[in-house]
Amino acid sequence: MVRKDDKTTIETLQARLIALSALVGRANLAASMGLSFGGKRDIYDALGYPKNIKYTDYAVRYARQDIAGAVIDRPADATWDGDLELLEGEDDKDTRLEEAWRKLRDDLKLVSIFNRADKLSGIGKYAVLVLGLSDVKKVEDFALPVTKSTESKEGKSSKLLYVLPVGEGNAPVDAWEKQPDNKRYGLPKTYLIKINEPGGNTPREIKVHYTRVIHIVQNVLESDVEGYPVLEGVYNRLMDLEKLVGGSAEMFWRGARGGYQGKVDKDYTLTPEIKEDLKKQLDEYEHDLRRFLVNEGVSIESLQQQLADPKNAVDVQIQMISARTQIPKRILTGSERGELSSSQDKEEWSNYVKRRREKFAEPAIVRAFIDICMKYGILPAVGTKGGYQVQWSDLFALSDADKVKIGKDRSAAIKEYSANPMAEMIFPPDAFYQFCLGLNPEQIDLVKEMLKAFREDQLDEEEEVIEEEEQIIEETQQTIEEE
Repeated sequence: MVRKDDKTTIETLQARLIALSALVGRANLAASMGLSFGGKRDIYDALGYPKNIKYTDYAVRYARQDIAGAVIDRPADATWDGDLELLEGEDDKDTRLEEAWRKLRDDLKLVSIFNRADKLSGIGKYAVLVLGLSDVKKVEDFALPVTKSTESKEGKSSKLLYVLPVGEGNAPVDAWEKQPDNKRYGLPKTYLIKINEPGGNTPREIKVHYTRVIHIVQNVLESDVEGYPVLEGVYNRLMDLEKLVGGSAEMFWRGARGGYQGKVDKDYTLTPEIKEDLKKQLDEYEHDLRRFLVNEGVSIESLQQQLADPKNAVDVQIQMISARTQIPKRILTGSERGELSSSQDKEEWSNYVKRRREKFAEPAIVRAFIDICMKYGILPAVGTKGGYQVQWSDLFALSDADKVKIGKDRSAAIKEYSANPMAEMIFPPDAFYQFCLGLNPEQIDLVKEMLKAFREDQLDEEEEVIEEEEQIIEETQQTIEEE
């Protein structure tokens, strides 16, 4: 017979073994990085690249290095930009689900929270959303499973009071499901969530049951629990970039002011007193306490500046980071606006964000959140057979500047087309609308209808003018006859 304490110890050891096996696999992979010539040469060691990178290393990179922050922030901010709607059915009438979602989204600021969770999951191997339900009356209740479901009577289900995004570093797995016949085999059972309680200076660990957590993973390969951090694939390049940018700043600091050298005349004797006085003057000059030098027998000459432009070397590193992350270089460096951007960059970026929404953000975050809210009665169940759809903002919508440019180009094309009386004989108007102006069939029909209505209005106005003129002529003739 196994005692309860012994059983708990065995389960803890099994959980640690599961986590340890993953760590061992990563450690074995890391140990072989950079090795060549049968292990005689270690490129990683020679270049100073770490082989085992911790969560804190990624977090520090994100917090302190500009490009590292951009690699995480740019895709997440673009993904969650704009409105996030939930649609049910095909008519325009709002359903109970749509209204409830809109209220929950606005009250809890869910789009902003999803964005934060997205970034946290990219910094580490995973992130979690902790659901703050009203059934938790004391801290210990977080460790209990959620029992409310969609079968609960309306008004009896738990309310969602808040949603807390937490990164891997503050949400370690406490226990794993180890039963092979369980559908959650290999998944977390409980987490140790570290939070700062009101008025506290140190974080407190709270055991939270998995039913109160949404586990978010991106860059998934073998494991459903841990993905590859976004910065892992470009970590070496980020280090190289730090060396280049930081080294160029240090080089400018030391080389922009080249320094001075003193040449003593061959017939002059430099006494210790004069030498000490000159040294004092130079020291005051260096620290901006003196703007002139008084000396004799010694000529002071400025040394040549030694500066090198790191632009090309930096550009190579950014190009490699762009290739690995699929973020266009102009987007990554923040020059995506105005004339610096190309239509190809915009289109590639929009397609990338669209795929990211479809393959990660919607299934892993939005639908996971909505489905669990329906399960717990926080949101009403779907009332139609077709389910619900997640509607994102339009990534391919034209900006005002783009619309103005297209309008100018079309106006110029119309001017040239209408100026040639033989143009319609060679290129019919419908073909001009479609191939030169880029209008689709619906837009062409709309243009024709508007043109027809315009011409009818013009005819009506002309008829009114003619009637007015005839009336004036008639009144004038009557006046002449009366006179």
